[in-house]
Amino acid sequence: MSTAFDLHLPRHVRFGRDTAVEAVSTVFAHGRRALVVHGANAARAQWLVDGLTEMGTGCACLACPHEPDVGLIETGVALGRQADVDVVVGLGGGSVIDTAKAVAALIPAAGDVLDYLEVVGGGAALDATPLPFIALPTTAGTGTEATRNAVIDVPEARRKVSLRDPRLLPAVALVDPALTDHSPAAVTLASGLDAVTQVIEPYLSGQANRFTDALCRDAIPLGLTALRRLMAGEDPAARDDMAWVSLTGGLALANARLGAVHGLAGPLGGMTDLPHGAIAGALLPAALRANRAATHGATAARIRAVEGWIADALGCAADTAIDHLAQWSRTQGLPGLGSAGLARSDLPAIAAAAERSSSMKGNPVVLPAETLVAMMESAW
Repeated sequence: MSTAFDLHLPRHVRFGRDTAVEAVSTVFAHGRRALVVHGANAARAQWLVDGLTEMGTGCACLACPHEPDVGLIETGVALGRQADVDVVVGLGGGSVIDTAKAVAALIPAAGDVLDYLEVVGGGAALDATPLPFIALPTTAGTGTEATRNAVIDVPEARRKVSLRDPRLLPAVALVDPALTDHSPAAVTLASGLDAVTQVIEPYLSGQANRFTDALCRDAIPLGLTALRRLMAGEDPAARDDMAWVSLTGGLALANARLGAVHGLAGPLGGMTDLPHGAIAGALLPAALRANRAATHGATAARIRAVEGWIADALGCAADTAIDHLAQWSRTQGLPGLGSAGLARSDLPAIAAAAERSSSMKGNPVVLPAETLVAMMESAW
């Protein structure tokens, strides 16, 4: 655990049911010409567009029908510049929020999207202050409303990489669990497993600190229990808990990094159509096994604690908890990596790409390429 650390936090978070009613006034406080980024179904954002219009705020809209890629970001930047927007709003899941975040950052920038992307791009620092960005998440998974990066697919490189800058943190995050109510089971499962992974990996990270530990120790068992309840049936209180766990994961990863799951998820996401949360959920048990086998001392004790929390949430013995989590997830409908059209011959190249990812730097130990391949095979 790190005893010296910096904290990177959103400027303002409003959490709780019905906080979304503050969206119109919040946007109006930050600008007069808004770009609203929403999901594939524009009707779900109509209440916000109507409210902004009634307030006298000019409003352009961008649909985000899939995980953000370079082309979608370029379209959003061009639209925002043409409409001369001065504030960007993201109303949707993690893909929508990341899209809105990146567009807000790049509208004022001088370069192209690739100039600022890490790993496969130029990795340049942003050369202008991003526009104010308001986040309203409608899924409980990525926690991107509390992070300083946006994940973007680069199809030509078959990779997902980050645009990263401390100024990407939203001006305001309105986290209203009611916006996640009645999400489809597949979305709830994949996004929920991602949220749980994003509090487990920072807890095991070599860059964990007192702040992230305080968050993650509470959030890991809370998230596991809430997800089990939600897969049994709609439960508003469990939705509230998952929204909190998702926000916690964003705060934790922004301040302690992630690990092998997300190190592999970047290249895997660029080569498959599997949702990010499904990839994370499939890989989580494999990463826990690999890190358990490779660590000792304080880190091993933390993994034992995670096993205990899984056992308590799912009703199994601690020594079988990791295997039970994998089996439970599959029983609930989580797909394996083998359903994504990958060939096993692709796995060494994916492992090599993962070794260079920024997320892998947070893993508690360096896992060799052959271990990363074995992890993907076990999640097949």
